[in-house]
Amino acid sequence: MPLLDLPWEALRSYRPDVTPPEDFDRFWEETLAEARTAGETAPPAEYRPLADSPLRTVEAYDVRFPGWDGQPVAAWLLLPRGEPAPLPAVVTYIGYSGGRGLHTEHLLWSAAGYAHLVVDSRGQGHDTPDPDPVPSPQYVGGFMTRGIEDPRHHYYRRLMADCVRAVDALRVHPAVDPERIVVQGASQGGGLALAVAGLAGEEVAAALVDVPFLSHMRRGTELATAGPYPEIVHYLGVHRRVDPEPVFRTLSYFDGLHFAPRAAAPALFSVGLMDPSCPPSTVFAAYNRYAGERKDITVWEFGDHGGGRGSQPEEQLRWLHEAGLGAGPGAD
Repeated sequence: MPLLDLPWEALRSYRPDVTPPEDFDRFWEETLAEARTAGETAPPAEYRPLADSPLRTVEAYDVRFPGWDGQPVAAWLLLPRGEPAPLPAVVTYIGYSGGRGLHTEHLLWSAAGYAHLVVDSRGQGHDTPDPDPVPSPQYVGGFMTRGIEDPRHHYYRRLMADCVRAVDALRVHPAVDPERIVVQGASQGGGLALAVAGLAGEEVAAALVDVPFLSHMRRGTELATAGPYPEIVHYLGVHRRVDPEPVFRTLSYFDGLHFAPRAAAPALFSVGLMDPSCPPSTVFAAYNRYAGERKDITVWEFGDHGGGRGSQPEEQLRWLHEAGLGAGPGAD
């Protein structure tokens, strides 16, 4: 991919002056209060051991915890066998159109000594449905315009509430140190990790935000040539008489630009300067507005939407040890 975004010096200081909706904080306070109230009458989190798992050094559990409206959300919990509790923990959110997959696909963090919760994405994976009570018109099957007429019914309100509730569930697990919970993800997962860092406050000890989607969404819609942003272009192209401003207002309730200034946990971002799905200026826009006292970004000069691919986890593990959030022998 060619370099189609701002030059490097401009990216480093790119900080757009974008104002959140006037009721942004109230919207999310009410959303999370509603989700937690519904969870009080829903079945509690359930952890079922996988007796047939072929893994020997990892304890694997099939999880259901109450998410938005108390609805059960699937996850995997992977614990390093033999490591004394309480453990530092990583909560992983998944990229667009993906689900939790197989538990054997997620072995890095437990191998490094962390408890690891892998959260399914409602409606995207196979194990967590998205029963939307208010169907709305959308363009060819994506999630970006599902509920676009009203932020209260938008898909990402439900998904982001699920992601915060995952942290709520993990904090009370006996194997987990509630003071050392890290949120992590790439692409959509990175955007969700950023949102949870902004919404969950002190419940999050650190955030690992890779090539985040859902950040500076209007600019992403204008620049991206791949990934989910073109869904918005298609929607507005088909519904040519629809005013785009209410569309982008709805999306602004779920934009990383507005979560970043509300986050305080240390954070490590990553960006690919040749990313056609999440243009680098959309990543730097959130990074430069991030309010945590410690923040770093790994820049992959020739990286596409894969960012640093297999090299990024090594960067993350080193960074967590430096931040005092290491796991296993030799941890700080």
